Amino acid sequence: MNESLLRELVPAVIGVLVRRGADFASAEDAVQDALVEAVRTWPEDPPRDPKGWLVTVAWRKYLDAVRSETARRRREERADAEPPPGPGGAADDTLSLYFLCAHPSLTPASAVALTLRAVGGLTTRQIARAYLVPEATMAQRISRAKRTVSTVRLDRPGDLATVLRVLYLVFNEGYSGDVDLAAEAIRLTRRLARARGHEEALGLLALMLLHHARRPARTAPDGSLVPLAEQDRGLWDTRLITEGVELLQTALARDRLGEFQAQAAVAALHADAPTAEETDWPQIVEWYDELVRLTDSPVARLNRAVAVGEAEGPRAGLTALAPLDPALPRHTAVAAHLHERDGDLTTAARLYTRAARTAPTLPERDHLTRQAARLNARLRG
Repeated sequence: MNESLLRELVPAVIGVLVRRGADFASAEDAVQDALVEAVRTWPEDPPRDPKGWLVTVAWRKYLDAVRSETARRRREERADAEPPPGPGGAADDTLSLYFLCAHPSLTPASAVALTLRAVGGLTTRQIARAYLVPEATMAQRISRAKRTVSTVRLDRPGDLATVLRVLYLVFNEGYSGDVDLAAEAIRLTRRLARARGHEEALGLLALMLLHHARRPARTAPDGSLVPLAEQDRGLWDTRLITEGVELLQTALARDRLGEFQAQAAVAALHADAPTAEETDWPQIVEWYDELVRLTDSPVARLNRAVAVGEAEGPRAGLTALAPLDPALPRHTAVAAHLHERDGDLTTAARLYTRAARTAPTLPERDHLTRQAARLNARLRG
C-alpha cells in the first residue's frame, strides 16, 4: 500500500468535502476515517482512482457523522446530491489548507500539529510520537485547533509569512519518534514553493536543503554533536547543496529580499567553503546585517556577534555581543566561545559550565560540558 500517495491526497480530498458544504473539522475527521478504511482494504482491492475512492468514502463518513435530528433533512439533501463514484476532480486545495492551518488565531504549536495532520497526512499518533507527548494530549491540541478554524472560509486569503514560519518550526524539530519532521517540512515546503513560486518560499526551501545537507556530519558515531568547524565536509550532501544554491539564486534575482533568503545566503556561504578556515566571514557578517535590518531579531544579532568574532577577531565579537540580553538562548555559549578564542580560558570554562546548565537539548548540554572539561583540564595542566 502506497502510504506516500495517501498523504499526498489528503489535502485535496479535504478540499472537496469543504467545497461540498462540510465544515473543516468534520471534513478532516471524515478523511481520517476514510484513510483508515483505505489502509484496511486497499492492499487486497486497490482502487483504479484513489482520489475518487477517498472522496466517495470520506463523504459518506461525513454524512454518517451528522446525527442530530435538526440536521437530518440537510443530511438527506446532501445524500441525494451525492455525485456518483468517479474521478474526484482536478482542483487542488492544498495551498488553501496551508493558510487555514497556519491561521493567526492558532498558537504556533497548534498550527504545526494541524498542518502535519491536514496537509501532511500524518496520524495523530505519529505527530504525538514526533513531539514526544501522549497521543491524548496531541489529539486535544488538534481538536482545539480544528474548532478554532472550523468557521474560516477556505477561500479566504492567508498570510504566507505565517505559513512559512510554521513550516520552519516543523523543520527545526528535526527527527524524533517514527517521523522525520525535517524531511516532512522539506516535502511540504517544496509543494508550497511549487504552487506559490514566492521568493521567500523559495528562500525557505533553499535554507532547509542547505541545512539538511549537513545532517550526516552533525553527530559523531556516539551521538555527540560535531560543531560546524569540525564537521567532515565530505559527508555533506552535494546534491542538496546544489539544489539549495540554485533556488536561492532564483529568489535573490527577483530583488525582493526576505529573512529566509538572507538566512539561506549565510548557509550557502558555509556550504561553499572547502574548509572552515576558508569561510567568507566578512560576507556572512554583511548578510547578518541585512537580516538584522529585516527582522531586528535578537537571535540574528547573536549570530552576527559570532560572525564578527570570526571576521574581525574575538574582541570585536565580544563588543558586538555586549548590548545583547544575557538571557537569550545560547548567549552564554557564544560568550564562552569568544572568550576562549580571546585566550581567557578561565572565563570561558566558567561560561561553558553555566551554558550547559541551561542548554535546550541533551546533546547540546553534553557538548558544552565537554568543552568546559577540556578547558579545565588545560588550566590544571
